[in-house]
Amino acid sequence: MIALAVALALVVGVTLGLLGGGGSILTLPILRYALGIDAHVAIAASLFVVGATSLAAVVTHARAGRVEWGTGALFGAAGMVGAFFAGKVSPYIPAVVLLVAFAIMMFVTAWAMLRGRKPHPEAVSGGSKRTRFGPVIAQGLAVGVMAGLVGAGGGFLVVPALVLFGGLKMDVAIGTSLVVISMNSLAGFVGLASEFEIPWDIVLPMSGAAIVGSVVGGRLTAKIHPDRLRRGFAWFVVGMGILVLGMEVPKALDITIEFGWVALAAVGGTGLLFGIARLRKAGPDGPGDGGPGPKTTRAGDTDAVPSS
Repeated sequence: MIALAVALALVVGVTLGLLGGGGSILTLPILRYALGIDAHVAIAASLFVVGATSLAAVVTHARAGRVEWGTGALFGAAGMVGAFFAGKVSPYIPAVVLLVAFAIMMFVTAWAMLRGRKPHPEAVSGGSKRTRFGPVIAQGLAVGVMAGLVGAGGGFLVVPALVLFGGLKMDVAIGTSLVVISMNSLAGFVGLASEFEIPWDIVLPMSGAAIVGSVVGGRLTAKIHPDRLRRGFAWFVVGMGILVLGMEVPKALDITIEFGWVALAAVGGTGLLFGIARLRKAGPDGPGDGGPGPKTTRAGDTDAVPSS
């Protein structure tokens, strides 16, 4: 079991290193379904693994000057308050509710990744805006609550918030988001750890492997086109979300279903959604994203190239 956990944790670390987030989306299902750990314990363990890995990943960004400590501390402090109290509440919420909420969050994550980030013009040009403290604190609290309840660091929400409300450039926002995720994860873990016995014989080796994977992922970033990576991971997240729903909803309805059938449905459902998305993007006049055919412009069009 430990060997499997370590191998899968390497994937978690590579994901964090490549994307600057997304670790909890893999860690919680691994702990819950691959290792069979209780849902609430899996949430707590996920917070520790993701928090430790994010903290290690911060070092690389900090050395490159891509961390804004003041804004990160403000956002993270607000998040820690939300994460701590949400972690205290989490044990009193049925596991199926938390896991269904986690699956919904996964679909939101996938949508955000497929839609793509559109940073503020000043963030692209290298300028900076003044930090809007109210929205930063409010969103920090919201992300912290999510972290404490379902074990998710919320990187897909933190980065846009740091750009729009914190006035940071995109690369700095990504590095700073890891600080926030670390703080949120720590607070959420502290809120939960006192309620459950943590399987340290699994969590510590997973954390070590994930940290190693984050280093590898960081080095691979320059070799993989970010748009392809983001979209590919988004569709993987959709499949994981279908898997979680497929495991938890029948259980809530007292229906027995085999894991293999759920996994097959997740693969098939993801493939179907991917095909529909490609067809919709292609439209009646040409191929979809990445297709070999020429671009065409219809009368009245103002932009021949759709934004991602």
